Amino acid sequence: MTVRLTMVPSEGEAETICGLLRTNGIPCAYRAPELSAEAFGGMWREILVAEEDLESARELIEPEDEPRQL
Repeated sequence: MTVRLTMVPSEGEAETICGLLRTNGIPCAYRAPELSAEAFGGMWREILVAEEDLESARELIEPEDEPRQL
């Protein structure tokens, strides 16, 4: 089963995030939201991953809480 990871405001951003996920071994797809596209300005995309990959995908796209120390 696929689940929504996040929504982004453009197809280009969706491609970038899916590229990052795929590079890290997480299959990814994106689509226009199921709700009316007009409700989201027409360009938004949902990024979808397998339910079992959701936590790993979140870790890849979410910023770390604290900056790394060198």
